[in-house]
Amino acid sequence: MSISAQDVKELRDATGVGMMDCKEALQEADGDFDEAVELLRKKGQKVAAKRADREADEGLVVTTISDDKTSGAIAEVNCETDFVARNDDFRGFAEQIADIALAERPDDVEELKELPFEDDLTVGEELAELTGRIGEKIAIRRFQLIDSDDGTLVSYVHSGSRLGVIVDVTGDGDREDVGLDVAMQVAALDPVAVTRDEVPDEVKEKEKEIARESAISDGKPEHVIDQIAEGKLERFFEDNVLLEQSFVKDASVSVEEMLEEAGVSVTKFVRYSLGD
Repeated sequence: MSISAQDVKELRDATGVGMMDCKEALQEADGDFDEAVELLRKKGQKVAAKRADREADEGLVVTTISDDKTSGAIAEVNCETDFVARNDDFRGFAEQIADIALAERPDDVEELKELPFEDDLTVGEELAELTGRIGEKIAIRRFQLIDSDDGTLVSYVHSGSRLGVIVDVTGDGDREDVGLDVAMQVAALDPVAVTRDEVPDEVKEKEKEIARESAISDGKPEHVIDQIAEGKLERFFEDNVLLEQSFVKDASVSVEEMLEEAGVSVTKFVRYSLGD
């Protein structure tokens, strides 16, 4: 049966699959458009199965915030190459994943995959189809929801979409402008917590133990070992606790001092870096 270029183009526009694959599907389906679509879907699932064991270390970190800025979602979607990470179809899929997660609030990735996507497909089915169209393993690695009780959520995604942050900002000052500054601070300096009280005890003990071992190996007197360890912990707080870090835009003040001047507070943040 003769397959016209227009038929192939229509199938390509409908599915996003390459022209040669569309032509082969139409030929196998004797020109039946719906059957050709189904054949391509099955082929996509086969491609997904074949590539299941491949490494997918590239991808995008995306964020989305509700219209009232009180809830948000951040997600990491992976692929095999940076080239595909720049693909419009892949980016569109990643952004829809964040939107669906925010709207439907699933508990985990497996529950997310069972949710409706579009065109009567689930997220998981669209994931398999996208794998077939693109020809690389695609994976939804993780997502997280964040809610604000009485604040404003502000997001920042670094150039290249390999790093994203959402912060929760409260207070009477300019929440959005200051929130963006804080989100960029979190992106750049990767704090472990907002305040030192939020740093897990096991992290504190690990830092002190490292300091003790270093002091002992340097031959420091035993009676000053604990004092040295406490001093090293203080420096750890200054480097790794958000409020105690030097503000990246003005190192003469801490983030806490900047926030006090601006009349706002930061209650929490979430930071995703690709592959972490």
